[in-house]
Amino acid sequence: MQRHTIEPRPGWQETVEAQGVIYPLTRYPDDTLRPYWDESAYYSFSLAEVEALEEVVEELHAMCLAAAAHIVEKDRFAELGITDPRLASLVTEAWHRKAELPSLYGRFDLWYDGSGSPAKMLEYNADTPTSLVEAASAQWFWMEERFPGADQWNSLHERLVDAWRAQAALLPPGSPVHFAHTIDDECGEDLMTVAYLRETAVQAGLETEAIAVEDIGWDSLSHRFVDQRLRFIRSCFKLYPWEWLATDEFGPHVLDTLDNGGGTGSTLWIEPAWKMLLSNKALLAILWELYPGHPNLLASYLDGPRELATTTGYVTKPLLGREGAGVTLHQPGETPTPAPATGPSCYQQLALLPDLSTPAPGAHSPTNHVVLGAWVVADEAAGLGIRESSGPVTDGYARFLPHVIL
Repeated sequence: MQRHTIEPRPGWQETVEAQGVIYPLTRYPDDTLRPYWDESAYYSFSLAEVEALEEVVEELHAMCLAAAAHIVEKDRFAELGITDPRLASLVTEAWHRKAELPSLYGRFDLWYDGSGSPAKMLEYNADTPTSLVEAASAQWFWMEERFPGADQWNSLHERLVDAWRAQAALLPPGSPVHFAHTIDDECGEDLMTVAYLRETAVQAGLETEAIAVEDIGWDSLSHRFVDQRLRFIRSCFKLYPWEWLATDEFGPHVLDTLDNGGGTGSTLWIEPAWKMLLSNKALLAILWELYPGHPNLLASYLDGPRELATTTGYVTKPLLGREGAGVTLHQPGETPTPAPATGPSCYQQLALLPDLSTPAPGAHSPTNHVVLGAWVVADEAAGLGIRESSGPVTDGYARFLPHVIL
C-alpha cells in the first residue's frame, strides 16, 4: 500500500455530485468548507495484497458470526447493554432464524499500514454502515477516468444486486420493500446511501418504495406500521440503528410486530435484529476472549484496560456510537479513567492509525491518519473504501480517498 498525491480533476465536485456523492464538502467548526471526497491523493495496492486482505476480512466475518452465536448461547446480552429480556429474546429468535431473514452488508474498519504487519480489526458496523456510495460508485468512475486499465477492490454494486436477487424469496410477497432514512441527516449521506441501496434492489427486480423513518405511521386499528399511502409496511430496509428502533417512542410496536422469519409478525426489518450483536463494541472483547492472540485482533476488555494501561496504551470506546463519538486515547502509564457518562465502554489496545504521507521539503509533517473500510456483502468480502483523518480518531471530519490496484 502506498499513498500518492495527484491533481484533482477539473470540475471534480460537480462530477461526484452527479454520481451520488451530494456531500462532497464538509463544514468545519471555523465555518470553512473542505473536501470530504478528496481526490488530491489516492492509495495503490498490489493484487496479492488485496487478495490477502480479502482472506482476512472473510475470516474476521466468520469469527464475528461465531462470537454472535456464543453471545446467544451463553446469554451474554447484558454485557452488550441489552438488558430488556424481551429484546434479548427477539434477538435470540432472529439469530436462530438467521437463514430465513434477509441480511445485506457490513463494513469492517481496519488498521493497516502495508508494511507486512497483519491488518487489525478496529470495529465492525454491520447494522448501519455508510460511505457506501463513494466506495461503490464514485471511486470506480474516478479510476476509469484517471487510470483506465487499472483495477480496484470493488465488486460492491454487483454483489449487492446479487444479494437482493438471491434473498428475494425471503421477502413477504405482494408488497414493496420500503427503504427508510432519517430526516435528521443534514448532509444527505444517509439519504443517498438508502437511495443507492434501493437502486440495487430495483436492479434485482424488486418493487420498492422510499420513506423517511419519521413518516412511518402506526395504524392503531390493525396494529401495523403503514406508509404515507396507508399501505402496510411488510418489509423495510432502515438506515436507523437497532438500538434506536427498539427503544424510541414506537419501539414497543416494533417488538410487538417483529417478523423474525416464518411470517409470525407484520414487519420484516433489514438489517435483522441479530445484527445488534455485531455492531456493538462489546463484540471486540468477546472476540479477544474467544480468539486470544489472533494476529488480526487487538486486545480488548470490558472491565477495564488491564495490562494495556502500562504496556501498549488503550482506546476507550462506548459500546454504541458512530463517527468516533466518545472515543478517547490513552498512552501507556496514564491513570485509567472511568467509563464516560454515555455508558459502559470497551477498552481496546491502542493502535495509532498510520500516516503514509510524504511531506514536502521544509513542510510540517502531514497528518493523514488512514483507516481501511473493508466491505462485506452476503458474507463475502466485496470492496474497499479509505478514509483519512487529521487527528488520531476517525471522526465526522474524515475524508474519503479513492484507491487502485496497480
